[in-house]
Amino acid sequence: MASMHVGTITVIGKDKTGVVARVTNFLFEHGANIEALDEQVTRGHFSMNLQASWPASRWSPKMIEAGLADLGRALAMEIKVKFTSPSGRKRMAIFASLEPHAPAGILEAVAKNTLKADPVVLVSNHTAMKSLAKKHKVPFKQVKWDNRKQGEEESLALMEQYGVDFIVLARFMKILSPTFVWHFKNRIINIHPSLLPSFPGPQAYRQAYEHGVKIAGVTAHFVNMHLDEGPIIAQESFAIKPTMTLKDVVATGQKLETRVLIRAVRLFLSKRLDVHWGTVKEV
Repeated sequence: MASMHVGTITVIGKDKTGVVARVTNFLFEHGANIEALDEQVTRGHFSMNLQASWPASRWSPKMIEAGLADLGRALAMEIKVKFTSPSGRKRMAIFASLEPHAPAGILEAVAKNTLKADPVVLVSNHTAMKSLAKKHKVPFKQVKWDNRKQGEEESLALMEQYGVDFIVLARFMKILSPTFVWHFKNRIINIHPSLLPSFPGPQAYRQAYEHGVKIAGVTAHFVNMHLDEGPIIAQESFAIKPTMTLKDVVATGQKLETRVLIRAVRLFLSKRLDVHWGTVKEV
């Protein structure tokens, strides 16, 4: 595979007949080998993610990009290709809100070279993360999320501007729409403060504490169209002792959040994860 060039193609738009055939035929004509293809239709909206590789003898990125753009216009759909960096290091965007433990842990792991990815932008709906981004010399972009559609459009433009390969939601407290998720299918990793599928939603620690559970934990998962239901990558648990307050539960859980999120990103980068029928398996 050393002489092969790899890319991911995303196709998004109103469902219509012949889209898969048109895209795959174009790739065949340009010497591509299709490695994986995943498509779905939801309420008349079509999305497809396709991984392809090209031998060096047929590699023409500008021609491929221009041809896919022309095909997108002909089909009235958004068709984009993202080529894998020759260096092999993935370009990572970090999304965070107000809690610093998870984004700080990710950036410190990168600084120590225990997480081998390049953080190219830190996006937040607040200014609280600006100093953290400055400390680690990562561009900071505040995107207001009062209007989700506008926030997502601005964020997607940033992802393209910075050539982002995957996204880490490091306690980003906003829900992403299916359209946003389709752009990065199985490339958005979230950390949730419960042992999913128990206690989805934003108040997971409080729910666990008030329900009197004896074991709580955290879950790192890929993001899909359904809130906190994406394929699970990694989990860890801890015992809730009778003497623990809610504050103690939150503090214990946050330590695990950082560790499990970093482990999930490492697994993703190792390319040993396979998502099949909504389940993640190590291969």
